[in-house]
Amino acid sequence: VQLQASGGGLVQAGGPLRLSCAASGQTFSRYVMGWFRQAPGKEREFVAVVTWSGGTHSADSVKGRFTISRDNAKNKVYLQMNSLKPEDTAVYYCAARWGSIATTKGDYMYWGQGTLVTVSS
Repeated sequence: VQLQASGGGLVQAGGPLRLSCAASGQTFSRYVMGWFRQAPGKEREFVAVVTWSGGTHSADSVKGRFTISRDNAKNKVYLQMNSLKPEDTAVYYCAARWGSIATTKGDYMYWGQGTLVTVSS
């Protein structure tokens, strides 16, 4: 599967932004889809994940602010980000894997190219 993330940009603190990830391939609905982010000088970290059936799990740092969802008919996964903070500034990556929910980047086989989110204070 090939992944293409989009929707990043510059936003003021407190504002919303929605990221999209478009996937190629006919078996998209069978993949577990995740979002990760990497801030300058830091390790890539888990943000949120959604199963093929819509079950979700998010990192504590974004719970209550970020929502992951998917549209299997459109081969897309989304990350709705609300109440953004300057510490959310990072390159955001979508990723895909077979199997169950995972929060470790090494468990994901397929990665998009990343989209930059910058939150100004």
